[in-house]
Parts: sequence; C-alpha cells; structure tokens
Amino acid sequence: MTGPKTRPMTGNRMDSTTTHGPGLLGGVLARGDVAACLDDVAWLRALLDVEAALARAQAAVGLLTPEAAEAITGACERDEYDLESLGDAAASAGNPVVPLVAEIRSRAGAAAGSVHRGATSQDVLDTAVMLLARDALVPLRADVSAAATAAAALAARHRDTVMAGRTLLQQAVPTTFGLKAAGWAVGLHGAADRLDAVVHTLPVQLGGAAGTLAGQDGAGVAVVRALAAELGLAEPVLPWHTLRLPVTDLAGALGSAAGVAGKVALDVVLLAQSEVGEVREGVPGRGGSSAMAHKRNPVAAVSARAAALRAPGLVATLLTAAQLQEHERAAGAWHAEWLALADLLRTVGSAAAWLRDCLEHLEVDAARMRANLGLTHGALLAERVTTALAGDLGRDAAHEIVQAAAREAFASDRPLAGVLAATEAVSARLDPAEIARLLDPAGYLGATDELIRRALRAHRAHRERGARAL
Repeated sequence: MTGPKTRPMTGNRMDSTTTHGPGLLGGVLARGDVAACLDDVAWLRALLDVEAALARAQAAVGLLTPEAAEAITGACERDEYDLESLGDAAASAGNPVVPLVAEIRSRAGAAAGSVHRGATSQDVLDTAVMLLARDALVPLRADVSAAATAAAALAARHRDTVMAGRTLLQQAVPTTFGLKAAGWAVGLHGAADRLDAVVHTLPVQLGGAAGTLAGQDGAGVAVVRALAAELGLAEPVLPWHTLRLPVTDLAGALGSAAGVAGKVALDVVLLAQSEVGEVREGVPGRGGSSAMAHKRNPVAAVSARAAALRAPGLVATLLTAAQLQEHERAAGAWHAEWLALADLLRTVGSAAAWLRDCLEHLEVDAARMRANLGLTHGALLAERVTTALAGDLGRDAAHEIVQAAAREAFASDRPLAGVLAATEAVSARLDPAEIARLLDPAGYLGATDELIRRALRAHRAHRERGARAL
C-alpha cells in the first residue's frame, strides 16, 4: 500500500513550532515518533495531500484536465501557508478546510474554480485524518512489535526462573518469570494484530454535500476509486459521514493496545517495588528522585502506565462522539473527534515507546525471585503435602495437620519442611527428602515450559507475518 505524495514544508511560515502536543510534558507523555506524525505541519500536509489527490483523481476519470490537476497539485506543494492564519480563519467556518481551500484557489491560477470540486469539508478532513492515522500507526506498531520481541527474549532467557505467582496481590502457586514475560509477548502480539487489521481498512471519504456524490457529474464512484488509489487508502462502499465505524474501529484497536501496554507496565512497577525487588530498569542515570538520593524509580514503566491511563477517556470520547451522529452531517460530534483521535494516537504511541524502552533494558533478579518464594516458609505448596497424606489420613485430617504446621512455621519463623518433618503424623509417612521434594517450587510448575514454547512459536510466526507484510 503506497502512501500519499509528501513533500517538505520548509518555508518560514510553515514550521513545526505550533503543535497539538503537550509541549513541556512531551518528553514524558508524547515519547516516540508518533507525536511528530500529528503536529500542525502534518495536519496541513495531509489536508493538502487530499486536495491534490482529489484533483488528480478527477483528472484520471475525465472531470478535470491534466493541466488543471497539475496546477492544483502545484498549489498544494507550495510552502507559504500560514498555520496561524488558517487556524484563526477556521473559527469562522467551523473547520480549517474552508479557509485552506480559499488559499489553494488563490494559488491555483486558472484552475482555481476546479479546486475542491464536488467535495465537502468533511470529505477532506476525514480523509486527512485517515492519512495521519496511517502514518502514526507505522512507528506505533513498530514500538509495540519491538516490545513484544523484548518480552519474548525475556521469556526465552528466563523460562526456568522460578518466581511466585500472585493473585489478589498475594503469593499464589509458583510460576516462572519466563511464563509471565511470554504472556506479555502474546498480549502485545494481539495488540499489534488489531492495529494491523485496522490500518489496512482505513478508508477515503468522499460524498459531497449530503453523501450523494452529486457534485462529481455522474462519475462519483469512479472518483472515489481513483482517490483511494492515489492516497493508498481503502475504497469504502458508501460515504461514511455519520456512519463512523472507521473511527470507532481505530479507537478500539488503540484502546486495546493501551490496555496491554499499561498492564505490562503495571506488572513491572509492582515487581520493582523495594519490598519485592525482582526487576529493575537498567538505564544508567535514570530513575533518580529530586528529594531522595537512594531512589531508582522505574521511569519507563511508570511513564508507559501514565500514557496508557489517558487512553480510556479518549476512547470513550470517540465512541460517544462517533456512534450517534445526526442524519447526513453531525452537529458538533464530528468536530469532537479531531483532537481526541490525535491525542489517542499520541498517548498510545507514547505508551508503546516507553514500554519498548522498559522491556529492552529490563534487569531480572532471579535470586531475589527465589528468595521471595521463601517468604511463606514453603506454605505455597502445602497443598501438595496434604494430597500426599490424604491417602492414609483422609483429606480433612491431612488438611488440619498441614494447616497447623503452617501456622507454627509462620509463628516460629521456621521452614515448613522442618515443622512437618518434626510432626509425627507426617514423619511416619513422609521422609524429609520427600517433604522437601513436595515443597520445591520448581517441581510444581505444571505446563509452564510447554506454554512458553507455544508463546515463542507464536512470536516467531508473528514476526514472519510482519516481515512478509513489509
């Protein structure tokens, strides 16, 4: 799929100092390459690309002369457009397309009357937004995929690194860090797949004043097809002025990506707590506190989570605005989409970029993971001992004996294995070696290794699909 014909905007009037981004906070909340795809220069470039492509599409089907299309394209390639003036003028028209079309016409010479022929402002702005989204999804998808690769590498490296599984923030049965990282990779792959599915369906918009294509002199469908080919976007069945599935599909995929990134980041934040200390971010010089010299904060994970937390509200705004629109043109709901979608792309891009940074530099403390398993004095696997004793004693009696031993182990700060070995009802049936075997976390990992193998196979397949797509 080819992209739009782009060109540098180097004039003094058209620079990238004016943005929709967060400025001073951009280093934290607009990290990565997505933000640059969404600044004011990118918006203007996309709008101009659409107007130029529309002229070429109309020339391709005979509605305009090649000379007129060339003149309009040339006008759209000039760099004297004043962003501030266009923004001010947009307030009078309700959108920036109206003043932009006037500016293009003033530069198109004899072809001025053919600029924007048969189109409405929403056609141009919606199509420009699809171009912006497609461009932004390239670095965003790359960061999600790279984060998945980093997670898969951690899974392979730590497939045998035993740690405590945690449910309701309490230690549960043992797992491995490899399986945890494999879960991260699978989630990130799923997010990348949803983004891939959306990017290939982003459509052009062209319907004219009320979605009838009446202004295309009977060649409307052919113009839509030619416009889609010019811009490398999908050809819709009908204009989608108030049927906003392209927007809601995109919002859903971005929301899912934010959710996965935020979940992984939260896991890292929890594992990096001082009291847990099982992972840390290995970037020298990062993570210090303005007040506490000892701090080593997981900055990348915290920032990824912060960006991800902004996404649900933006998704909600888009779903609210996009799903219930009036008749053939929305009164305000369409306008509400513009910045919300740009902000959502930017914040999910930031989450993905930070998470990639986090996972590519993550340090795993396997010894601390093993030590933390001892916090319960071996009680994580007490149920295995109960099962081993149940055949002779019955499950209820065995449960009471092991439960009492666990209470004593905690009260006396002794290993459960020693307390069990000193309990006559247990020692008569299990020797110390068997007790130790039953309480060994490494011996109760279920299908962990097979699950990791499945995840790594899925990762390889995912990367191969991505390589073929390129």
